[in-house]
Amino acid sequence: MSPIRKVAVIGLGYVGLPTAATLANAGLDVLGVDIRETVVRTINAGQVHISERDLDALVQEVVKSGRLRAATRPAAADAFVIAVPTPVNGDNTPNMTLVDGAVASIASVLKQGDVVIIESTSTVGTTERAARQLAAARPDLSFPDTHPETADVLMAYCPERVLPGATLRELVQNSRVLGGLDERSSQRALELYGHFVQGEMMVASARVAEMSKLSENAFRDVNIAFANELAMICEDLDIDVWSVIRSANLHPRVKILKPGAGVGGHCIPVDPWFIISQAPTTANLMRMARQTNHARTHRVLDQIVSAAGSKDTPIALLGLSYKANIDDLRESPSLELLDALLNDGFTNIKVVEPNIDALPAAYDGRPVRLVDLNMALREARVVAVLVDHKEFQSKRDEIRRALVTIDPVGLLSI
Repeated sequence: MSPIRKVAVIGLGYVGLPTAATLANAGLDVLGVDIRETVVRTINAGQVHISERDLDALVQEVVKSGRLRAATRPAAADAFVIAVPTPVNGDNTPNMTLVDGAVASIASVLKQGDVVIIESTSTVGTTERAARQLAAARPDLSFPDTHPETADVLMAYCPERVLPGATLRELVQNSRVLGGLDERSSQRALELYGHFVQGEMMVASARVAEMSKLSENAFRDVNIAFANELAMICEDLDIDVWSVIRSANLHPRVKILKPGAGVGGHCIPVDPWFIISQAPTTANLMRMARQTNHARTHRVLDQIVSAAGSKDTPIALLGLSYKANIDDLRESPSLELLDALLNDGFTNIKVVEPNIDALPAAYDGRPVRLVDLNMALREARVVAVLVDHKEFQSKRDEIRRALVTIDPVGLLSI
């Protein structure tokens, strides 16, 4: 089998674009595919449409060298990496529409010897289902679910494990699980990721890899839920939760996490639902963790509403991203709080988010403004610290002087 030289990355978001740029930087010829024409134009101009440390310089370099280009449709390649979003529906069931679409988009350009790798968070069995989908579209080719170790096209599931803000470093340094539908598929995936991964690479089955990705984030969600539930209990008992956590963590085998305003991001609040959907009568702890973390957001909302009293009270929300020092708003508890306040009729809301230049278009014409911290503290009666951005850490004393301060993230506990 010929070495992998050309790679197509389907989906150029927070994972796909850094992955495409990293592969190109490793010397491969990479085509990035995205259905958004504005994204394609931006990347082909050597620019980026997302904020990620050092990504702009890397994309500029690999585009200029000709090793990375973008298009709205796939073309022939040796390896196809699918990195499209997989959200949940309104009823918390997994939405695999974009993965299905990405798989369909590459069917016509597949050839003997190719490998298809899914990175998107997926329900268990997705890689097998994708193989059946491709086999139906390309009956002239064989796939490893029905032709193990002899298939024309190989298939694997290899989930990403990256931290926004440190994606480029973690793509290289973190370990990877390479879950092939057969051994040849795993080894072909190992060849691809061997171009840049320095961490341990574990070969497993596709189902093990799919479940490991979901389990990692469900585990984190359960641990965060304990911290958030503890915070709510301490509020009920009039105890400083931060002192409790510092005291408990003196135990050599205890490490309670920090409570917050809820749980956000593209993984932790989403992935547990993939497991719950496939094991609805068994995944009880995971379901309770999801409910607890959501309840924490509602508790913070109640605190803000109670402190404000009147619907025209000036309120400042400090932090809109789902975690500190990034611009990623996906599944952010702060957005949920903002939406709830607006839907409840509050008319004077100010948002401080130093990592974005403008509020999402959905807030155009609504009674909310993006302002700097000084203006927010000057004009607001109620200040809610929702994210502990570094810009807020350096202004603790000023924030403390606000008339009413709500601090679910513990910024002012130091």
